[in-house]
Parts: sequence; C-alpha cells; structure tokens
Amino acid sequence: MRVLVTGASGKLGAYVIRSLAKDYELVLMSRSRPGAEFAEHPWIQGDLANWEDCRRAVTGVDAIQHIGAQPWPTDHPAMQGRAAEEGLPFDATIRSNLLGTYYLMQAAVEADVKSVVMAGSNCALGHGFRISGTPFPIDYLPIDETHPTYPEDSYSFTKRAAEDLLASFSRAYGIRTYVTRIAGVSPRERRQQMAAEARPATAWNPWLYCWVGSEDVADAHRLLMEAAPDLPVHDFYFLNADDTSALEPTRELVDRLNPDLSPLAAKIEGHQSLLSCDKLKRAVGWRHRTSWRQ
Repeated sequence: MRVLVTGASGKLGAYVIRSLAKDYELVLMSRSRPGAEFAEHPWIQGDLANWEDCRRAVTGVDAIQHIGAQPWPTDHPAMQGRAAEEGLPFDATIRSNLLGTYYLMQAAVEADVKSVVMAGSNCALGHGFRISGTPFPIDYLPIDETHPTYPEDSYSFTKRAAEDLLASFSRAYGIRTYVTRIAGVSPRERRQQMAAEARPATAWNPWLYCWVGSEDVADAHRLLMEAAPDLPVHDFYFLNADDTSALEPTRELVDRLNPDLSPLAAKIEGHQSLLSCDKLKRAVGWRHRTSWRQ
C-alpha cells in the first residue's frame, strides 16, 4: 500500500514515518526537505494551501496520513507579534489547516484514495487559546468525544471544523476518514524535560495537564489506518496519555485549584487524565505506553 505523509519534515511526521516505513511504500510531502534519515522515500515539495501541490502529492496514493498543519493561531491577538517575527501572514492558520485540508481531500477524491487519518487536536474543544477571557465550560469529567465544543481562536476552530469537513467527504464520497484529537505531543526529550522541571502545581492549567508521547501518537495513526475497513466510515478520537503532566493526583489538583469542578471529579482516580481515550482504545486496541514519570 502506498501512503502519503503530509507534514513530513515536522517532529510528529518523523515518528509517523518511522512507524510505517518498514511495511508501506511512503511518499512524503512538506515545504522543506525531511531529514537524511528519510532520503529513501520520494519527497514532494509542496504547500497544503496550494491545490496543484496537493494533486501532485496524492497521485497513486492509497491512504493519507495528514500530519501537516499550522500549529498555533497566527491571528490570535496575543500571537500576531510572533507571526510577524516569523514572517507568517495573519491568515496562515486558516489557509493551512482548513483550506489546505479541503484541497487535500478534494485531491484525495480525485485520486481515489481509500482512507485518511488526520492529526487533529484536543484544542477542538476550545479550552485553549481562549480570547474572551472566559473559562472553558466543563459539563463533566473526564471529558469525552460527546462533550460540547466552544472554540474561539482560529487554530481550535480549524481543528474542529476539519473534523466536520472530513465527515462531509465521507458522507459524499465514501472515503474513510479519521481524526485524532491529540494533546501536547511529547517526544522523549520533552518527557525528560517534564521530569526534570516537575514542581507542585500553583495554578489551574486551562490545558488540563494533558500530554501524549510522540510514539503513542504514531501507533494510534497506524492502527486507525490499518483498521479503517472495520471502523465507521468517519470518526474522531481523543489521543492523550492516561495520566496528567502534574505531580499531584488529579482530584487533589481539582479540589485545590478549581474546586467548582470537584463534584465532577468524584470518580477520578490517581493521576487519571481529565480527557478520556476509551473510545480510541475500544476502536483499535490502542494503549498509552510512554511515561515522563520514570
């Protein structure tokens, strides 16, 4: 099977490539050349927000691992300075994450691609990058895929909207599409840093203390691609570690730093995550294996 990996020069893309390289014929797409480690694989230099680049990349492809994205909101009031410093236009997030995903899906249909697994984000909830200053409303804990979403910024919105975009292509064309709501991707060096810098929490973390190992993300993406014929034609899944990034047990964090949520956390045990991955585990047998605590 021939698999396209977008965002191939990114940190997460590298883990997905390594997970697939021994068993699949890969084609890599990115704006810059991937590392020498991946030189054996054909590389398409291209931009997701360019229709012709997407068409070239999907030629002869059976499945797509869509990892490429603009990873933060370039039009966010607090981040426009950073965008200017990095030479990014204010609409880069919308163009890459929404228009780029649309172009990729249109090209996939044209090329008769069978399945797409997309790296989404738990930011689809709307709990991060909030502009209004209002807290994210939590209805229950742990949060699962049925919880309402309230995105305010362009990154969170594009990740949420892309889920519906892929669902629309599944309904219309029968292409099998799956989105992972990834939380705080952490390669080994980041996990080592987490362990070295761990301190007792002093304030509530609106990101909900979520993280996930890069290797675990790659495993999930492979499992979803391989299980596609047996899954619903479209679905989305939270993808994060079973535990938090905090030293304290989770209920202690809630009781001390956000006591309004204490009644919702009554059944939370140990360092249990505030986001549930049970749906992903049931669907493909995925298990979280990495740790920052060891």
